[in-house]
This record gives sequence, C-alpha cells and structure tokens, in this order.
Amino acid sequence: PRDAAAPAGPQERLAVAASVLLTLLLAYACGSLPWGLWIGRLARGVDIRTVGSGNLGATNVYRTLGPRLGVLTLLLDVAKGALPVWLLPQLGFAAAFPGGPEGRRVAAGLAAVAGHVWTFLAGFKGGKGVATTVGVLLALSPVAFGVFVAVFVASVAVTGYISVGSTLGAIAFAAALGLSAPGGVRDPAFLL
Repeated sequence: PRDAAAPAGPQERLAVAASVLLTLLLAYACGSLPWGLWIGRLARGVDIRTVGSGNLGATNVYRTLGPRLGVLTLLLDVAKGALPVWLLPQLGFAAAFPGGPEGRRVAAGLAAVAGHVWTFLAGFKGGKGVATTVGVLLALSPVAFGVFVAVFVASVAVTGYISVGSTLGAIAFAAALGLSAPGGVRDPAFLL
C-alpha cells in the first residue's frame, strides 16, 4: 500500500514542489536584504564592504559606522531571520510542505540564513549570519532563545569575547530546546 504521507499523484507532487520552492525562495529573498550595505550607503555614503572587516553584518557596521547604525542593522538582520519563520508557514501555499509546520519553519529559517550569507543583492557575499540566525532561533523557540541570551550576555560579560558568548549560548539554546520543545530532541527545530 501507498504511504499515507507520500503524494498520491502528479498534482499532489506538484503542490509539494511548489510549496517547497516558494517557501525557500521567499525566505532566501528576505534573508538576502543587505541592510548593512544599504544603511552604510544611505546614512554615510559608505560601502561597508570597503571598511573594517569588509563584512556586511551588524558587527562591522557597529565598529566602523557607530553604535546607532550598528544596532539598527542588528535589529533588521534579526528581523529578516524571524519574519520568514513566523510568516511563511501561515501562508496557504505552505500547507503542502513536507515535514509539517515545524519542518516549514526550520526550512524557512535555514533559507533566510543562507540568503544573508550568500545574498544575490551583493554579489553572493553577505555577512556571517549570526544576527539572522538569532532571529530564526527567536522565532523557533522564544523560551530557548531567552536561555541563549542569558548565557550569551553572562559569557561576554565574564570573558569579553563575543565568540565565547555565541558558542556557549548556542549550546545552552540546544539544551533548552531539547528540554522545552514538544518533540524534545526529535523536534525539527533541534536540527539547527
């Protein structure tokens, strides 16, 4: 007998393919918005890729163009990770997506981060994806995200290193997600 989860015929397979393609393309496009590049150009007439680390991300904007523009870039980069995870699964075409609602959310998040890292709007050279990943994690599990933030802030305060805070925060996020997600470690969001 046919697997109940498998599409029965060409129309259902086409609906699944269209759902996957639209979800991934829209999430990638959202993640591709190079806010650091645009903010640098609009606010200071600077191509952020030519100063500091040459990266499009919020950290380079913060260090080279100042805290106000850096925080604005950070918030917009977080939003472009969170919005596809929150909004795309709600759209009608997403219903045929394999893996159910959590599978859609995880796929949208991964596509948004890929869009930030390899943005077609800046020659496929974007940022490192940290802030966009933060937005994805916030949208996937606000509780686990809160644990991430607490560990990140404490680690950076103690060590002075963002990289240490990011690493320890990611470990704490995974542990909190494993304990708080309905499916535990089997939840698709745990894959991130």
